[in-house]
Amino acid sequence: MDPLSTLQQFTAEIEQRSDEIEQARGMPGDLARDMARTGLFRLLVPRELGGWECHPQTFFDTLARTAKADSAVGWCLMIGTTTGLLSASLPPAWAKTIYQDQPDNITVGVTAPIGRAEPRQQEGAAGWQVSGRWPFGSGSQIANWICGGCTVYENGQPRSGKNGAPETALVFFPADQVKIHTDTWDTSGLRGTGSHDIEVNDQWVPDGRWVILGGRPRVDSTLYRFPTLGLLALGVSAVAIGIAERALEEFTELAGSKTPTGASRSLANRPSVQKEVALSSARLHSACALTREYIAEAWQEAEQTGRLGVPVKARLRLAATNNAWNAAAVVDSLYHAAGGTAIYSKSMLQRCFRDVHVATQHIMVGQPTYEVVGKVQLGLDPKQPL
Repeated sequence: MDPLSTLQQFTAEIEQRSDEIEQARGMPGDLARDMARTGLFRLLVPRELGGWECHPQTFFDTLARTAKADSAVGWCLMIGTTTGLLSASLPPAWAKTIYQDQPDNITVGVTAPIGRAEPRQQEGAAGWQVSGRWPFGSGSQIANWICGGCTVYENGQPRSGKNGAPETALVFFPADQVKIHTDTWDTSGLRGTGSHDIEVNDQWVPDGRWVILGGRPRVDSTLYRFPTLGLLALGVSAVAIGIAERALEEFTELAGSKTPTGASRSLANRPSVQKEVALSSARLHSACALTREYIAEAWQEAEQTGRLGVPVKARLRLAATNNAWNAAAVVDSLYHAAGGTAIYSKSMLQRCFRDVHVATQHIMVGQPTYEVVGKVQLGLDPKQPL
């Protein structure tokens, strides 16, 4: 089976449990485990470790379809699958322990280098002493392993990494070594992601149980020539697209059944509504078509040259940001077209409205990305990793 076919067996249950997920502010553990056992959290894990190692387009489509069923589950799956990408860079022994020995493990993490890691010996063994508290720990309650971004220090100073910038590492911890601050995720949208703060304090980490961000992956195949942050951005945007697709589906159903106050015909008979539905469909399809084009271009370059140049990386980021903001525009227009019906908590349109506007706040698809991409297109130094 392929990931999309595998997902099909869960979509009805995900939709049915959507209210439960929203109210609990977290993904149910049983649902997460069932999905993990089928490999859905291992879309980007190498085949040599038992993962799918799937094409980025399949990764994108699977996340979008999951988010259409429930945005929070789509988001948790996105965090789990993009964290799984690190398995291609971990030293073989740790990759085997975390990903191969327990194939239904779920790994999640926060990329922001808020933590602090310093080399330390413990009983003669090399490792790092790590402390940090990270917000936005999505899916931490369903995870077996959790990683946090850290700046690496040596002799009290940040260690110099690639291009002279401070070295950043993503450090893995068993879930039982991480404190989850369960009172911190009370938000307008994506409430079911359980994105509470996570924390470790003076935790010793054995040698190699980390990945240096920006380093060359250990596994050399086409997928792992894509930038980690570029795939993360595509994943975030896939969730936004899925939310917008759900909003369009919900609005279409509403428009056929709702007769506005003072009107004699259904909402669907209004020319302005007909125009909005057509424009929304065009926005979503054109955004996804651009994404397919840029992913295909990047895949071909990665296969033929063994790497991705800055212009291609920039186009991937452009596609992701374009997806997120077009998705938000679609949801906004449909929410307003629905009238008062959309303001009630029982309306899926109001949840789509809240959720998509949390997705657009992710730094990987933020408005400043347009400026970075524009600099690349104008032949200027972007000064930011793509």
